[in-house]
Amino acid sequence: MDRKKILLIMNPKSGTMQAAKYLSDIVSTFSRAGYLTTVLMTEKRGDARVWVMEYGADYDVVCASGGDGTFNEVLDGLITGGHDTSIGYIPSGSTNDFAQSVGLPKGILASADRVVNGEASHLDIGCFNGRYFSYVASFGAFTSTSYSVPQNLKNILGHTAYVLGGIKDIVTIKSVHAKIVADEGTPNETSCEGDYIFGAICNSTSVAGILSLDKFDVDMNDGLMEVLLVRMPKDPIELNSIVVNMLNGTLNTRQIEFFSAKDIRVEIDHGTHWTLDGEYESGEDTNTINTLRSAIRLIK
Repeated sequence: MDRKKILLIMNPKSGTMQAAKYLSDIVSTFSRAGYLTTVLMTEKRGDARVWVMEYGADYDVVCASGGDGTFNEVLDGLITGGHDTSIGYIPSGSTNDFAQSVGLPKGILASADRVVNGEASHLDIGCFNGRYFSYVASFGAFTSTSYSVPQNLKNILGHTAYVLGGIKDIVTIKSVHAKIVADEGTPNETSCEGDYIFGAICNSTSVAGILSLDKFDVDMNDGLMEVLLVRMPKDPIELNSIVVNMLNGTLNTRQIEFFSAKDIRVEIDHGTHWTLDGEYESGEDTNTINTLRSAIRLIK
């Protein structure tokens, strides 16, 4: 009888580099559950995506071990390759926003156990100008923190590194002008324009380890993304109100716009940088973000 097979793709340098230390335990967990395991270690950005595109269809489960960026490459490779393979995730990054949003265990071995004993559920995925993302496409303040804070500092400070990076962004805060049109041509069409210090199109309850949306009814498989826009504050009082509302997750201020949509177009200042799942993305002057409903099957 053919045994089930898992392709384990591990980023050994992710987070505090703990996952690699537990590699034998992870493989043992998979073996006890009846799986044959193939292990591939990434050395550079893009490795996971290429491997999943090439080998993903040959396995019952493709498991990503690393941070949100590693998971992003795995799902991108599966969707681009047209594979319907279930995805397992052993989060070992600095903040693990996506894993937190879907309720995965925090421990590495607990997550490994969940991969072989959990249930596969469908989840929506976003598409930014043709590139897939699991939980967020964002611009403005805080977004550069994930790729500008050195990895060794993230390893030492973890969540604190993101908070410190965010504070630095606030001190040097600059706005970008953007026009957002959502669900154009439908009864739900929404349009807004202004000078913004932060914008996010997300399918998550946590963004960058700073912003929490867990007080809202965020459904990660409803065919919609949540759109969050923060306008440029006119004075220190408005800035304080924005910071307080973002940290406590209430968003109860006129400077913050929050709504849900399936398809979003963002016309934005030339040269504005974006992040997709914490990784740098250059973006365009006009960007299209679409929601792909039930695009992946995540074991959780």
